[in-house]
Amino acid sequence: MSYADQVFISMCEDILENGTSTEGEKVRPHWPDGESAYTIKQFGVVNRYDLSKEFPALTLRKTYIKSAIDELLWIWQKKSNNVNDLKSHIWDEWADEDGSIGKAYGYQMGVKHQYKEGMMDQVDRVIYDLKHNPYSRRIMTNIYVHQDLHEMNLYPCAYSVTFNVTKKPGHDKLTLNAILNQRSQDILAANNWNVVQYAALVYMMAQVCDMEPGELVHVIADAHIYDRHIPIIKEMIKRETYPAPKVTLNPEVKDFYEFTTDDFKIEDYQAGEQIKDIPIAI
Repeated sequence: MSYADQVFISMCEDILENGTSTEGEKVRPHWPDGESAYTIKQFGVVNRYDLSKEFPALTLRKTYIKSAIDELLWIWQKKSNNVNDLKSHIWDEWADEDGSIGKAYGYQMGVKHQYKEGMMDQVDRVIYDLKHNPYSRRIMTNIYVHQDLHEMNLYPCAYSVTFNVTKKPGHDKLTLNAILNQRSQDILAANNWNVVQYAALVYMMAQVCDMEPGELVHVIADAHIYDRHIPIIKEMIKRETYPAPKVTLNPEVKDFYEFTTDDFKIEDYQAGEQIKDIPIAI
């Protein structure tokens, strides 16, 4: 069993046993057939993953790690808000006729801000601080920009990352840790997808800043299981599990903007049967 499996099973059991239902309440999400999409939810879920021990991929079912990383690079590297720059089609429901999702996600990452060191966007500021001021407690990004919310086709779910650097006794390199803050998460569709994305981000940032990966802490304000996902989740968490896959980076890449999904090597990834046609609330 991977550690990600342990976390996922425990979280799902807690939501199912102790969560609260939104059934009958006024909710925004709906199913493609027009029915309201209700949830069982848990407030304030915090999951920790030690990236120095293993890559946090589920084995209960396969997570398409490279597709998840492609979306992460779409936001953090390409700084794009156009689905035509993305290999998968997960954003198509929220794109306009030109492929834009509005001033969301990658758009916000690409906005330059004035600092005393000059004009930089949020990604470049993170890299600059990790290299020049690693012990700063101000190394963070935030894409939940209130003044632009009315021009976003979907408000950001994972909206903020805070990086924190520590020095482990006996280690030559500094350790890079991160907290991912998420206002809302569809546990079945997106939980491990987001976890592997930001684990990969820590891997990449650590490598280009000559550090080693440490902890990823995932904070979810509203962790929910949709009503039509409940039987799927109940079946899934009873499945056989396997050891975590080994995920390594191409050590030659030293520039964050040169990474591609091909620079991730995934070995020994054994997982349960994929769950097809998961209904997605919109």
